[in-house]
Amino acid sequence: MKKIFKNLNMIWNRSRKAGDEFWDELEEELIAADVSINTAGRIISCVQEKTYERNIYGLEDIRLFLKKEVLDILSTDEVPGLRLSEKPPTVFMIIGVNGVGKTSAIAKLANMFKSRGKKVMLAAADTYRAAAVEQLGHFAGMLGIDMVNHKRNADPGAVVYDCLESALAKGADIVIIDTAGRMQTSYNLMQELKKIKKVVSRKLGRGPDEVLLVIDSTTGQNARNQAEIFSQAMDVTGIILTKTDGTSRGGIVLTIKNDLGIPVKVITKGEKLEDLEYFDPESFADSMIS
Repeated sequence: MKKIFKNLNMIWNRSRKAGDEFWDELEEELIAADVSINTAGRIISCVQEKTYERNIYGLEDIRLFLKKEVLDILSTDEVPGLRLSEKPPTVFMIIGVNGVGKTSAIAKLANMFKSRGKKVMLAAADTYRAAAVEQLGHFAGMLGIDMVNHKRNADPGAVVYDCLESALAKGADIVIIDTAGRMQTSYNLMQELKKIKKVVSRKLGRGPDEVLLVIDSTTGQNARNQAEIFSQAMDVTGIILTKTDGTSRGGIVLTIKNDLGIPVKVITKGEKLEDLEYFDPESFADSMIS
């Protein structure tokens, strides 16, 4: 990701001191990097408060205060990574709009767990989008894992039910559910997603272990809007942030966590199946500020 504070030294040199002009320019830099006005205001206010309380105004001190505030926003009580059920199969429900890299993220997730010795199954519950099942099937074949699908326009809930039946019979460790992403009919889509969640609950006696929203890191504040719409309808437990290979400005990570309380759990940053990793707040803060 590009550094949010790449111009920090330049702003400092131009302002000469941590006065109003410096703080205003710093806030503008944050907003330009896809940090929401609300989140940018919180960061600036907290860092200002620390400098005034301690009477410390050096650039390196401000840099440290900025990093601490970023980490405070990104902090969570959860153990890093994804929740795994003590009673298999663990179920990951993957949601998000079309075009954000959802299918490839699912393939990378499946590859990661397979490489760790887990038996993985895919549920092709995006039954409406042309070629969605074929695309997911291509990755399933490449990885040598089972995929359950029905004919086009079939009931997504039925696909999920049959996949869970098969997973229980075959002793699968992980079930990853692909879902539709037609935001232009958001009400129908959300009802469909809720139905899938109910199917999981009825079959396993619990909901999905993770409901993961896939967000394209290059879409800026539109990504925040997507997260808000999905979180209003679903109990989104985390974000899979795609396309973080140097083209994104990064601030959307802070915005979604601060404004909506949803943590980023996984990031992808390349075309290879291995290009997926758990999100590390410390590394992210360093990449922004160092």
